Amino acid sequence: MEPLMDDQARHTSRKRMRDSSNMLIDVHCHLTAPEFEGRIREIIEKSVEAGVEAIITSGLGYDDGLKALEISDYRLVYPSIGVSPYILEGYERVIDLIRRESKKIVAIGEIGLDYWYVKDDEGRAEQRRVFREFIELSRELDLPIVIHSRSAGKYALEILFEMRAERVIMHAFDGAAKYAVKAVERGYMFSIPPSIARSQQKRNLVKRIPLENLLLESDSPALSPIAGQINYPWNIMISAEWISKIKRISVEKVIDVTGGNAVEIFDLKL
Repeated sequence: MEPLMDDQARHTSRKRMRDSSNMLIDVHCHLTAPEFEGRIREIIEKSVEAGVEAIITSGLGYDDGLKALEISDYRLVYPSIGVSPYILEGYERVIDLIRRESKKIVAIGEIGLDYWYVKDDEGRAEQRRVFREFIELSRELDLPIVIHSRSAGKYALEILFEMRAERVIMHAFDGAAKYAVKAVERGYMFSIPPSIARSQQKRNLVKRIPLENLLLESDSPALSPIAGQINYPWNIMISAEWISKIKRISVEKVIDVTGGNAVEIFDLKL
C-alpha cells in the first residue's frame, strides 16, 4: 500500500500536529466498509484538506481487522479491532488477532451489546458473555475499549460498571442522558456523530455531558447528518459545530478539547 507521503514529510506533518492546539480527530469510523472500497486514498486526502488530523478506523471481525491494520499504513489512520455484537461467530480468532497486534492497535472495539438487532434472550445472553471477555482483554492489554450499545445502553453500562472497566468510549450512545451522567462520573467518554444534526437524543446528551468527556466520531459510512447519505470522516466538523452551538462555546474550543481528549485516552502518537 502506497503511503500518502514519504517519511520526512510524515515526520514534518506529525510535528505540526503535535504543535497544533486544535486537533480535529475522528475517533471512530469504518474505512474498511464496502462503500469505501477503492477510495481510501481519495477519502484520506479529502479528510486532510478538511483539516482532519487523525482517523481511527474500526475493523469488525478477523478479516476486517486485518484490513484495518493494512489501511493504518496510510498517514493519519490508526486501527482498532473488535466484533459486531450481532455477528459473534469466530470471535476467538479476533481475540487472538488483538493479542498479536496489541502494540499496533490503539483500542479494542467496537464491542458491546445490540438489543436492536438481537431480540431473543439466548442471543442477548451470548452477547453479554462475549462482551465480558473483551472487557477482560482490555484490562489484560491495557487498551481502551470502544462500546457499541444500540438499544442497550443501560445494560452495557451495568456490565462495564460491574467489571470496573476503564478507558471506556461510548460510541454513538443512544441511551438516556441520566445513564450517561453516571458514566461520566467514572471518567467514560462519549463520541458524538454527525447524525446529531437530526437527533434530539444526541443533542440532549451533549447538553448533559461536560466537554471534557466528549469526542468526535463520524462512524462513516453510517450516521450521516442527512439520512440515507454516505457519511465521511470530515463530517465530524458538523458534530463539532453542533456541540459548539449547544454549549455556546467556539468551534475552536470544541476541536481543541475533544482533540486533546482523543490523544489522551487513545494514547495517540501524533
